[in-house]
Amino acid sequence: MKLFLSVDMEGISGIVDTSYINPASGVNYQRGRQFMTDDANAVIEAALESGVTEIVVADSHNTMNNILWEKLHPKARLLAGSPRDSSMMQGIDESFDAAMFIGYHTRQGIPGVLSHTMSGVVHNMYINGQVVGEFGFNAAIAGMHNVPVVMVSGDNLIAIEAQELIPGIQTAIVKEAVSRTAAICLSREEATAELKRKTANALRNRNNIQPFRTAVPVELAMEFSHAGQAEMAAIVPGTRYETAINTVYYNAANPQDMYKTMRAMLNLASGAEFF
Repeated sequence: MKLFLSVDMEGISGIVDTSYINPASGVNYQRGRQFMTDDANAVIEAALESGVTEIVVADSHNTMNNILWEKLHPKARLLAGSPRDSSMMQGIDESFDAAMFIGYHTRQGIPGVLSHTMSGVVHNMYINGQVVGEFGFNAAIAGMHNVPVVMVSGDNLIAIEAQELIPGIQTAIVKEAVSRTAAICLSREEATAELKRKTANALRNRNNIQPFRTAVPVELAMEFSHAGQAEMAAIVPGTRYETAINTVYYNAANPQDMYKTMRAMLNLASGAEFF
């Protein structure tokens, strides 16, 4: 059995604010890296005990160089660094039996610890008219490769977001959101036990989870925070810009096309002056 792990940072056990996730200025960043590695290792250990024989771990936060390689379980292979055409989902293909999203967070505009969608410039993102966050967007990428997402870990609110999109998905809840930058966290020991338990359950029941499928070609819509960002994103060839709602549309032929175009629009929009 082959397993793909996309590991973000905001939903990791013990992480509650940006001091844990910002490589440049976070006073708790080195602790956050250890917490991230610990969560990944808990999942890897339980997966190996459940019969998984091959595991690819995609470091999926910021510059994607966060997981402590020397402390990661030796049976897993680590994909680190950027840029990557498919960013958080780089490396997934039809050869995988399942995917898990570890340390994920809720989408922009709704409650949850460190909630956002890809970047601060994005107000909302849609696939074929359905609003999605990073969880939904990446689940759709997995689904286009016929890979089911069988577990997500993070706070209690990403659990709800995931269950609305993928009925029956296992949710490893390692903290309860109090505000966007506060949470009631399980202890390290309890979080590890929860991650292991839900990983085993997810793999045991993986055949009952259907891939999150979307019609192809896919209409990607990105609603930006202001017009200047949308104008920059609309430079991408093949896009359509609706000025009244600061939204840029693109019809993608396949998963790689969608991910590369989304990244290009984000990078261009991030260069727009905020004021």
